Amino acid sequence: MVQTENTAIVLRHVNYRDNDRMVTLFSPSRGRIDAVIRNCRKPKSHNLNAGELFALGDYMLYESGGHVTVTSVHLIETFYRLRQDYERLTCGTYVLSLAEAVIEPEQERQELFMLLLHTLSRLAFSDQPWRPLLAGFLLHFAACEGFKPRLNHCVFCGQRIGEDGTGFFDVEEGGVCCADCHQKGMRPGMPESRKQERLTPQEYRWMRTALQRGSAEWVETPDSHAPFSLLRKYVEGRLGRRIRSASVLPEK
Repeated sequence: MVQTENTAIVLRHVNYRDNDRMVTLFSPSRGRIDAVIRNCRKPKSHNLNAGELFALGDYMLYESGGHVTVTSVHLIETFYRLRQDYERLTCGTYVLSLAEAVIEPEQERQELFMLLLHTLSRLAFSDQPWRPLLAGFLLHFAACEGFKPRLNHCVFCGQRIGEDGTGFFDVEEGGVCCADCHQKGMRPGMPESRKQERLTPQEYRWMRTALQRGSAEWVETPDSHAPFSLLRKYVEGRLGRRIRSASVLPEK
């Protein structure tokens, strides 16, 4: 029997029994923690908001016999403003789903945890358009998970890609493709998964700059410069799953 305190954010919840709730917590030091919060759905419960999506707090956990129970919570942030805008709420749910798809129990994930909190904070407390925010999250998420896209040289011939020309992105190979290799690879009947996505010079420069300078480059980025749809297709393809929560968002 062990009692520990863990800073964590709620990624998912499922109602359990009459007043309880099962939650999936994301801890930067312990990764995924599945726990139950007793009586949190009672109107006067001290833990009423602790089992909601996006809830960030210090969770006191009681662990016994392979089961984890939340005994108390000091809430830090609820990101309540996300619930006032349907598109931003959907974006927030999407990044939670991506994080849940990759974290494992007892696995330290400090970098991903901070990326998630930074993105949720921008979604909730800034007026920045959601598309560049999600594109930035996806780009850095790919880097965190070990499949950062290759942007400097053609993934086929190795030719250096200039910033001014229109290029292509090969989703399956995970990087940019020069015009010559794109032309050579195009053939009738090519499967949709192997088709290369066209990149404008603005999109290409945005991706390179965002990776080099970090999330500060997400600020005041025009929608047209951030290839959200492309990065979504790339990341979800690498994960081998379609994250349905973002399917209601406009692709363009």
